[in-house]
Amino acid sequence: MEEQREEERLEELSGEEQLAEETHGEEQEGREALSTDRLGQKSVLKLLLEFSIPAIIMMTFNALYNVVDAVFLGQAIGDTGIAVTTLAFPVMILLMGLSALAGQGGNALAAIQLGEDRIDAVERTLGNTVLLLLVIAGIIALSGLLFIDPILALVGTTPELYDQGKTFIQILMIGFVFQCIGMGANNFLRTEGKPMLALGTSVLGTVVCIIMNYVLVMQLSFGVAGSAYATIIGQGVGGVPVLWYLMRGKDAPFHLKLSCMKPDFHLWGTILSLGLASFIMQVANAVINTILNQTLAYYGALDPIGASGALAAIGVASRVNGIAFMPAIGVLMGAQTLIGYNYGARKWKRVLKAFGLGALFATIILTTFFVLIHIIPGPIVRLFGVEGDLEQFCIYALQVMTAVFPLVGFQMMSSNYFQSTGQPLKASLLSLTRQVLFLIPLLILLPMYLPSFLDVTALQAVCFTYPTADVLSVITTSAFIIPEIIKLNRRAREQASDQEAPAPNAQG
Repeated sequence: MEEQREEERLEELSGEEQLAEETHGEEQEGREALSTDRLGQKSVLKLLLEFSIPAIIMMTFNALYNVVDAVFLGQAIGDTGIAVTTLAFPVMILLMGLSALAGQGGNALAAIQLGEDRIDAVERTLGNTVLLLLVIAGIIALSGLLFIDPILALVGTTPELYDQGKTFIQILMIGFVFQCIGMGANNFLRTEGKPMLALGTSVLGTVVCIIMNYVLVMQLSFGVAGSAYATIIGQGVGGVPVLWYLMRGKDAPFHLKLSCMKPDFHLWGTILSLGLASFIMQVANAVINTILNQTLAYYGALDPIGASGALAAIGVASRVNGIAFMPAIGVLMGAQTLIGYNYGARKWKRVLKAFGLGALFATIILTTFFVLIHIIPGPIVRLFGVEGDLEQFCIYALQVMTAVFPLVGFQMMSSNYFQSTGQPLKASLLSLTRQVLFLIPLLILLPMYLPSFLDVTALQAVCFTYPTADVLSVITTSAFIIPEIIKLNRRAREQASDQEAPAPNAQG
């Protein structure tokens, strides 16, 4: 069966690609031994820690990009600054999702190709991923110039926040090219076997962002424009070492080559399909935050804290949630390479172990944040300059929104499994359940009806949509992942039986 599959694959290749495979055979054999030692034979636990810990730190620092601006602007210009960043939050999430669409999709495909020892295919995937990221960045910059007013209206910008919101969002969109390279292409560093370099580039960018925010916002009083410029400067600085290693790294198993950046639209489709789950998760998050902004503006105007206060309070809660989720996403990123490689190499037992450990670590992380949020919420929200009645509502929102955090790690890891193994439709559906199919209807219904059953206001009822959607999505995810685990266990048992079976007697 293995030989038949290989013959079918070779028949699909052009004559030039077949010649390239044959020519580079010896080189690939040497690389195969190296990659197999690291991803196919080394302890899954040690590999997951090796790849996930840097990714966890990296994603935590990436989350700070969306938090630093709120902290500095909240300290510098008060609730208005936080409200502006809350309005911009859907756009920032969407930009991160576009980086993941091509970056994580390309990396997922490259990990599978590396497991199959197809180095030339990996380099074509890398080259087309970077080209695709640049095309996306150009479209976003143009949209920021031509369609800024509809974008501002869509995210729920109020008249008093229009000028500052326009400045902040427009700068981020035009400078998106720095983010898409720094965060999108960064995904390949882990598959290159350089998780610490991936971490270092992220930390470098975030540190530069923090320093520039302090200088431009706190010292030079450039306000929201200064914070936006600080963000793109940090992203640009972090992207430089990423490109350098991909192009010039001497010990890299594959490189970014100009010859591999020739547009391959069929390959683009594959990359985008594999990155679709991550993108849908981010787009859904952006849509949810857009609807949330509109909902908060409406119900906040009916509440004593007002529309701006509601936007600021939920904005703080959302950013704290984002900080909690990013380390868990780091575990998913570390597990993605292991699952994809071993799935491509048909090492089913290792796939199961990587999935199980990834789900466990993600659950531990989210449970830790759950405990912290419910023990010391005050110091957390006061970091953003929130105080008085607004602080009390902010704490209430934060604790309700995170009520079932310990269950969410399993759901996230299950969606990541389907993405890592080349099953984008299932991964996308599971991402949609939590952030669209359940949450959007709940955002509409709960503020209308929950106050009739519980002693809560309509604004407080908005907070209950999150834990309710989480519970429903975990139930749905279980229906998909349990049959998959059963299938992998069966394959692992069959594979173990085949390996233990005695070889046939040649003379018999």
